[in-house]
Formats: sequence, structure tokens, C-alpha cells
Amino acid sequence: MEGRRLLLCLVTWMQVLVGTVVASGARPPAMYVFGSSLVDVGNNNYLPGAAVPRAHRPFYGIDFPGSIPTGRFCTGYNIADYVALLPTCRWHPTPTCRSGVNYASAGAGILDSTVNAGNTIPLSKEVEFFKATKAKMVAAVGAGAVDALLKKSVFVVNMGNNDFYVFAAAERERNRSGKDQRRDAAALYTPTSARPVGECSGLLNQLAAGFNGALGSLLAGLAPRLPGLVYSLADLYGFTRDVVADPGASGFTDVAAACCGSGRLGGEAGCRPNSTLCTDRDGHVHWDLAHPS
Repeated sequence: MEGRRLLLCLVTWMQVLVGTVVASGARPPAMYVFGSSLVDVGNNNYLPGAAVPRAHRPFYGIDFPGSIPTGRFCTGYNIADYVALLPTCRWHPTPTCRSGVNYASAGAGILDSTVNAGNTIPLSKEVEFFKATKAKMVAAVGAGAVDALLKKSVFVVNMGNNDFYVFAAAERERNRSGKDQRRDAAALYTPTSARPVGECSGLLNQLAAGFNGALGSLLAGLAPRLPGLVYSLADLYGFTRDVVADPGASGFTDVAAACCGSGRLGGEAGCRPNSTLCTDRDGHVHWDLAHPS
């Protein structure tokens, strides 16, 4: 059952694993993570303001050691954790950040204008934090050592879904009419795959499919210009489509309802201490109204 959850977590909607990892499988010295809720390991817990999205209450973390809600938007470990726990990638924090840093922030987007702007850490700010980290490392061990480290490190980027949601919501707002308001409100948060909150959104499906194709072309074009670059691009759109079409093949039993939530399909409110919790967490594709199992 753990294998099912790991498989679903590792195949993300927009995940690019980039680094100059040698083909022999040598252990990379560090991992630097940029993204939103699927790789946030609790950074949002330290941001001020009531509007900041947080996963600091049960039933988040129910399968984490000690059943502790750490700020991860899942039952236990998330994508960043699983990558770091791979046998060839067991990193441990150091005072000089030479084993890596996670900058991810739930609710963030590639664009500064995306949902929760001002309440989360957008990609541009995460990159600024990385530059500051690099400067501190250079001051501690020198530019040559840092450059050598980064050339062998892994960079994980998991971001983009929130940008699509905001764009789709804006499009509906511009085109909505009074008779469509109730229907549209339920569809605003629908992702590339049918989430518990509503029917599948054709617009978001088109955006995801087009974006994934363009991103693949972009990375393929970058590789010849960046000698030593090794990257991996995962496509949750295609993966989730296949899981929904034949859930039994992947070991899932429920592709519609959220495991933790309330209301119709558990998709009318987020996962809270008083939410309904499913008995088979490994059998659900959706953990809450917005995140996979």
C-alpha cells in the first residue's frame, strides 16, 4: 500500500527534477526544493497572517511518525521527503546549508500575482532566498567549493497548478452570468483531474496538457545548451487520467471522494480535526479537496 501512495506522490502535476547527477548513480551532495503545497514541509507555519494556508492541524500528518501535523499537506511524507529518502539521496541539514534547503510554500505560484500573493512565497521570492543561501555558503566555504557543490546537486521544482486555477477563475469571472454563478463557483478549484469539489474542467485540462507539452519542449531545448544537465519531467495529467480510467490497475478503490473533508465527496471544506476521515487512506486518489493521497 505504501508503494501506491509513493507512486502517486512522486508523479506530480508539474514536477521537474533538475541537476547534474552523474549517470553512475553517485549520491548527489545536496537537494534544493522550490514549489507549492505538494513539497512544502512546513514553511508556511512560520509565515505571519491568518490567510496563510497551513496544514498544522489533524488529520494532516496522521501517518507521519508520531501522527504529528507538520505542515505537510498530506498524511505523512510528501514528494520532497520521498526524494530525500531515496537510498542515493539521504540528505541531512547542516548549518551551512550544504546539504540543501526547502523553500516551498503552499499556495504559491510561478507568477507573483497568483493566489495568496503576499501571504505565501512565490517562485521569484524562493529564488531570491536561494541566492541569499548561496551567498552565505560562499562566505562560509568559498565560491569554488559552492560552485562544485551546486553542479552536482539536485533541484526539485513543483509549481504551476495554482497559476492555472487563478487564470481559470478569472476567465470564468469575466464570462459568467447570473444563472451560471452557482455552477461556476463549484468549478473554480477543479484541477486537471476531477477533484472532489466538482466536475472536470475542460479549460484546466487544456491548460495542463498544453503546458506540459511546452515544458517538455523547453527542457529538451535547454539540455544541449547546458552541458551536464540531467532532468526528469513528470506528468500528473496523463498519470491521473489513467488512474481514473482504471483505478484497480494502480490499487485504488475511490477516485472521486476526498479521504478527509466534509460535504459532497468530502470536497466542500478542507481537512480539519472535525472532518470525516476515510478508513482506507491508501485506496483514495484524493487526500483532501486539493491534494492527492
